[in-house]
Amino acid sequence: MLQLLKIEWLKVKNYRTFWILSILYLSSIAGINYIVYTIQNKLYSEQQTGDIAKMFLGGPPYAFPKVWIMAPYVSSFLLFIAGLIMIISVTNEFSFKTHRQNIIDGVTRTEFIVTKLVCGLIVAFVSTAFLFLTALIFGIISSTDGLDFENIQYLFYFFLNALSYCWLAVLIALLFKRSGISLGVFFLYTIILENVLVRVLNYYFGDIGSYLPIQSSDELLPLPILEKLQEELVNTSVNVPLQLALVVAYLVAYFFISKKRFETADL
Repeated sequence: MLQLLKIEWLKVKNYRTFWILSILYLSSIAGINYIVYTIQNKLYSEQQTGDIAKMFLGGPPYAFPKVWIMAPYVSSFLLFIAGLIMIISVTNEFSFKTHRQNIIDGVTRTEFIVTKLVCGLIVAFVSTAFLFLTALIFGIISSTDGLDFENIQYLFYFFLNALSYCWLAVLIALLFKRSGISLGVFFLYTIILENVLVRVLNYYFGDIGSYLPIQSSDELLPLPILEKLQEELVNTSVNVPLQLALVVAYLVAYFFISKKRFETADL
């Protein structure tokens, strides 16, 4: 596997688009959290809005330990960029016929597709590691009581969310092969179609919409404000074990469907 990852590294180390997207993605994680952090400070510093903010937000969202929930929630809106990186990585193989060359050189189909999925795992891990550093910095700046790692499990939930986007992107890229079509389908489904389906299903069938592929992982990252108001509502709590089981089930499905697709497809 290490040798296969070295081959993947050779493919991207001089690929400018990959590095531009990667830098844009990581800088966007820091940037979007800085924007929300700045808005938070403005709300708390103004006399008219400060008391209202404290009443509804229940404390600064970027102070420990709430920052471990807030930063993953905010950063999850950028996970489509991680999917974009994976789609480009896979579809380039078909565009430049490098997947055929790898097979000719002795790489099995199973090794090839598993390596791509491992690359998605690496993207999700790097995203989570960078988010940890980002949240840690903002938490230190915003807090007066020192480090607090309560709620740190939300970083793991973010990792699962990122992995879901990455592996779904790999599957879509394998199904459509061309970057333009793959990107269109990916964005159409993750940004528009599933959101519509969630609302329609929830309206007519209760909470069924939360069982859809992307929504199941999004449910693990709630907006960490208005807790006092939410406590007064009925059926607002997330069944974390159930959502985790759904996310793992979808990840297993992405893995085996992608593997089967590439192993049996016409190269």
